[in-house]
Amino acid sequence: MPVARAFRWSILAASAALTLGGCMQTAGPVAYLQPRADLDSMAYGQPYGAPQPVVVANSGGGAIAALSNSFASSPAPMQVGYAAPMAGPMRYDASYHLDAGDKLRVVVYGQEGLTNSYAIDAGGSITMPLIGAVPARGRTTAGLAGEIAARLRNGYIREPSVAVEIDSYRPFFILGEVSAPGQYPYVPNMTVESAVAIAGGFSPRAKRDIVTVTHTEAGGSMRAVVPLGTPLAPGDTVFVGERWF
Repeated sequence: MPVARAFRWSILAASAALTLGGCMQTAGPVAYLQPRADLDSMAYGQPYGAPQPVVVANSGGGAIAALSNSFASSPAPMQVGYAAPMAGPMRYDASYHLDAGDKLRVVVYGQEGLTNSYAIDAGGSITMPLIGAVPARGRTTAGLAGEIAARLRNGYIREPSVAVEIDSYRPFFILGEVSAPGQYPYVPNMTVESAVAIAGGFSPRAKRDIVTVTHTEAGGSMRAVVPLGTPLAPGDTVFVGERWF
């Protein structure tokens, strides 16, 4: 009786071992790694470098070995940074607001009689053939070109093409303790220091560290005490004060 019972237990143990061994040796997919969706995949149809689907087959190492192989075969996650596109350099003329004293070159393509140089008068307008006075004060060159085209389109030219560029800016003014105070032509990218140099430099009694600048826009005037490296705009007035000691 004990022998039969021992024989029966040995048969059951062998069957269980064969069954477990068959499960551990079964070949087939164990892990499937799906690439995650991101903005690039939605926009372009391809992920930004996400790992490709990985199918790991059990080659005899069991379920634990298969799981280890799946982790080992997956590449490390990549750190991705997105940089905003750099804006190109903007021309100063694009945002500059015109005023009296500016001289403009107006080109109307195919119309030599209208293409010419025009100065903005004290009233803030330019006067052109056919359309007369066109308000320019406070406009940009693009805005003025659009206004001219609209007026020419109204009964004169069917599809006018107009371009406006600045021939020369209105002058700046410098007063006070400089060698030659007065009115001078404006040069792009000027600073207070270069304005003083154009006016012949400081006088012996000049206060040389700061000056007063008055800037006028369509909305009014603004006055500020600034250092010498401050940029100037066309039409600005620079006042160099006198030092007390």
